Amino acid sequence: MAKILMVLQDSETSKVKEIIKEDVWSTIKEFLNLGLHLGEGEGSIHITIGLLLLLTLAFIVTSFLLKWLRRILTRKMEGEDKMKFISVFKFINYIVYVAVILATMSAAGINVTLLLTASAALFVGLGLALQELFQDIIAGIFIISDKSLHVGDIVEVDGKVGKVFEIKLRSTRALTRDDKVLIIPNHKFLSDIIYNYTQNHKTTRESVSVGVAYGSDVDLVTDLLLQSVADQKGVLQNPKPFVLFNDFGDSALLFSINYFTSDSFGAPRIKSQIRYKIDAKFRENNVTIPFPQRDVHIFQQQPFRHSSVRNNKEGEGS
Repeated sequence: MAKILMVLQDSETSKVKEIIKEDVWSTIKEFLNLGLHLGEGEGSIHITIGLLLLLTLAFIVTSFLLKWLRRILTRKMEGEDKMKFISVFKFINYIVYVAVILATMSAAGINVTLLLTASAALFVGLGLALQELFQDIIAGIFIISDKSLHVGDIVEVDGKVGKVFEIKLRSTRALTRDDKVLIIPNHKFLSDIIYNYTQNHKTTRESVSVGVAYGSDVDLVTDLLLQSVADQKGVLQNPKPFVLFNDFGDSALLFSINYFTSDSFGAPRIKSQIRYKIDAKFRENNVTIPFPQRDVHIFQQQPFRHSSVRNNKEGEGS
């Protein structure tokens, strides 16, 4: 009797499973297949509720993974660098979302090859038109990620010196010495030679050159040049300033006073004040700064012959 009951229970259970499988799952499949159906065969397109749900699920999973990856990459960054990286990451998000959409459509049976082929020419033309923009964005990503440039750095680009006050994804902005804003496309930091005065340290070595007349006391000139920077504001006394006897010039003995400063941005103003002091000290000690001179030697092999232009013309007329 017990065996008969167990057989009846098993048969009832199998029937219930068949009913669930046939009715419930078929109903769910019919519901997921509801939507827009265009065409027949391989070229057909089916935009169904199942596809939309799959796309939504793919977006949720992708968004979660991107946020998790962003937290891992920015956990050791400072607040300002973290905000810059987030702006860069938004651009990456767009690319990833487009790839997810195409992958989901392809997984749902939609042929995306035709779409990619049709838009290939558009992508090529757009890429050529925006080539420099993409270079700027890629360079901005490198600048932010490897920290090769910081706010406050003093850079020289195309002969112009500026202090960086803002680094964006496409361009970097710097303030020049005459209070003008210098907008630098980021690709220049990859393709051009850029001088960064404060990349490794905040101090730089500057110099002021001067020429004195031949016959001047060179030891006195050296002492006067050192005195001109001894109490100058902005000039560091450690490392100590030093004088170089650069060369014997055409009309002067060429010297330079070399010093270190932590205010590279204000170097022209400091140099101007040093030149005022050098001129005053040279006047007090009778050290001459000569004018440019040239000795002209004229060699003639025959005496000069003077002839009147009027006489020449009369001779031609006759």
